[in-house]
Amino acid sequence: MTPTMEELQRRLQALEAENASLRTGLSPDDAPPTPAPRARRPRAWGRTLLATVLITLGALLAPITVVATWANVQLTDTERFVTSYAPLADDPAIQSLITTQVIAVIDEQVDIPTLTSDVIDGIIELGTGDRATRALELLKGPASQGIQSLIATVVARFVESEAFGNVWASALRVSHAQLTGALQNDTTVALDLGADGTIGIQLAPIIDAVKDALADRGVGFAAAIPTVDRTIVVATSDALPTVQLAYGLAVAAGIWLPWVSLLLLTAGVIAAHRRWAAAITAALALAASMVILVAGFAIGRIFFDAAMRSGPVPPDAGGVMFETFTGAMRDTAIAVLVLSLVVAIVVWFSGPFAVPTRLRAATNAGAARLRSGLARHGVTTGRTGRWLYEQRTLLRVVIAAIGGAVVLLVRPLTPSLVLWTLVLAAVVVLLLEIAERPPAEDDAATEDTAEDAHESPVSAAAAGPEM
Repeated sequence: MTPTMEELQRRLQALEAENASLRTGLSPDDAPPTPAPRARRPRAWGRTLLATVLITLGALLAPITVVATWANVQLTDTERFVTSYAPLADDPAIQSLITTQVIAVIDEQVDIPTLTSDVIDGIIELGTGDRATRALELLKGPASQGIQSLIATVVARFVESEAFGNVWASALRVSHAQLTGALQNDTTVALDLGADGTIGIQLAPIIDAVKDALADRGVGFAAAIPTVDRTIVVATSDALPTVQLAYGLAVAAGIWLPWVSLLLLTAGVIAAHRRWAAAITAALALAASMVILVAGFAIGRIFFDAAMRSGPVPPDAGGVMFETFTGAMRDTAIAVLVLSLVVAIVVWFSGPFAVPTRLRAATNAGAARLRSGLARHGVTTGRTGRWLYEQRTLLRVVIAAIGGAVVLLVRPLTPSLVLWTLVLAAVVVLLLEIAERPPAEDDAATEDTAEDAHESPVSAAAAGPEM
């Protein structure tokens, strides 16, 4: 029977009276101790400020890191340098530029109209009739134009041929090797840059090459030629020590700056009071810095094109050179941008936030249902699944480390490489989630087996009388 409102009020009054009597019956010593005031936690503004400074510095260094890493590769690796710039020989705009410049140089060095005119005048002086003389005079212009056209055709065909590509690559390789060797004070290259700003040619490697050539042709006394350590000074420049210093700084920055930037971002996350939020902030700050870098390349392209309009290089050829020069850096910046956004999403999904918590619960429930369905069909991972569950944290750390190593070490870094690495890592984590076998599922499976064993005799006994 449901109590009425009056009965509920009487019971409440009776309980209040009993409570009051109990209070009056207690002595001061028997009274419950008053809880001590909770100590106020020190403000976390110091840690927040430190984390903000570290993350900001790491994000600001990131664009410089991309440029320094590119410079380090281009300044130290000759083959990578040749691989980057050898394709320019196959670009129509660059071929047109080189053809035009070669023809202009030939015209400057050889006066074809004058040469043609002198040849025809020499023929006339040998003695020709009036008609032949007039015909030869009329041929001066067409002959000169024909020779110029022939030179232009030969030059264009050569520039468009595979032989020119090989010459271009060889020139790039030799030039880069000589320049980097000189900047590194390599004594095996012919070019030498002195500490006092002198540019010289070392005779030692040239003499060694001559000795080898003479020996190959059977000249016996070539082996007696001594190695001469002599340098011929051909020019002097006060800027050379500065160039060598800048080269050393660029190479060192390309090696250490990526790790410094990564260390600052990591330290900022560790120092933060709310590390999950700090990790998301660090990833988004890195993404923002890459957006600024990509925007800088776009703005630089506008100014570069404007400068090319007033220069000797055609705008289309200048655009090709700009794209070749900045393409690798822009691709790296876009790849880091994609990686940063994905890391921010992964951290958010893994964090203690309301929405990702529900998503993870739904994912775990779906995996559990899938494992249960497979188990009903006799498919189970058994002891291997239990081991995978016990080592789940370690396995996920290993997957993250492998993915990070791929992104950090594989070059060139492209957005597709980043996305495929992350997709494969996500697939592996999902497969591990399905293959794991939590202890609770083992206990449930054991209880189900025991219940089936207990119910089997009862069912058999129940079925006995019916037979």
